Amino acid sequence: MRHSTVCLLTIFILASSVRAYAQTYLPGFTASPYFGEQVRTYTHVPEVRVHINAPSPSSFDPAKPAALVFFALPNGNTIEMTVGKQLKAGDDWHYDIQHIGAQTRFVRTKADAYNLVTVYVEANASTGSLSWPTWRAKYANNPALVKAVVDSVKRMFSAYAPFVVLSGHSGGGGFTFSYMNAAAAIPDDVKRIAFLDSEYNYDDAYGAKLLAWINASSDHYLSALAYNDSIALYNGAPVVSATGGTWYRTKMMVSYLAKTIPFTMESTAEFITYSALNGRIRVILKQNPTRAILHTVQVELNGFIQTMLSGTPAEGVGYAYYGPRAYAPFVQSGNALPQAMQIPARPAG
Repeated sequence: MRHSTVCLLTIFILASSVRAYAQTYLPGFTASPYFGEQVRTYTHVPEVRVHINAPSPSSFDPAKPAALVFFALPNGNTIEMTVGKQLKAGDDWHYDIQHIGAQTRFVRTKADAYNLVTVYVEANASTGSLSWPTWRAKYANNPALVKAVVDSVKRMFSAYAPFVVLSGHSGGGGFTFSYMNAAAAIPDDVKRIAFLDSEYNYDDAYGAKLLAWINASSDHYLSALAYNDSIALYNGAPVVSATGGTWYRTKMMVSYLAKTIPFTMESTAEFITYSALNGRIRVILKQNPTRAILHTVQVELNGFIQTMLSGTPAEGVGYAYYGPRAYAPFVQSGNALPQAMQIPARPAG
């Protein structure tokens, strides 16, 4: 009896050890030269370039769900620029202004309930504009096309209970609005919607959808960042109209939601912060007394981290929004991506 108990205990310890060191290799992915991550790049027709960054095989826990964060690129930026890298002499400055790759790695150290997978989506239009607004204008059926991009990635991770996070910067907000236009209601598996100074297309028709979605589940989170672009100047001239920028549009969104959801508002010389539903809605507006252009700085200074962690116990832990770069140790040395495949994920069936 004692011998059998010892044998069973030994088997249990060995089995636990195997599970602890299991490697989860994702089909169709290759090893990245940076941080051991798993990556895949392909062109989704029409004219959408996709790059997926998943945790390393040793870090990907098959027992946890996959959080698919669709980060739609800002106008004029490539995937490589958006991922970011250590800037060297002669490099384009765009490689040092977003660092979504490094910010993703920081978030992975704080959010351990899921496998964080960042899906970079680039509007690689034939015009060469790298602009989601231009791409949307070109394709009248853009809601269905955007939904097809999201669905194709969800199928890749179907074994890991995937859920969706819609994110993006600047014109990338158009990707989120196209997805919202694809159905009468925002799907329940969208767990977070994040606007990084990207609310240009907001109107109250979207407000109605957001209101229904945020009230549908305690797992739904809305986070938004914007700055007072209504007074920003470039060479002495306004950069947007009084009602055309994210400052005005974000306030519109808050005003609509506040008709039925009680908000708290905190105002300082630096920020106006609106919060509701125990932090599930968090909107931070950057004051702009110098009338500067702060469009990208909001992302660079831990903006992606803030919109991913807002409303959770990890919000503000180890970083400060608009503070020093908390993700500096995670910036990769180069920007090599795997050779792009022209075959996206197969349709269901």
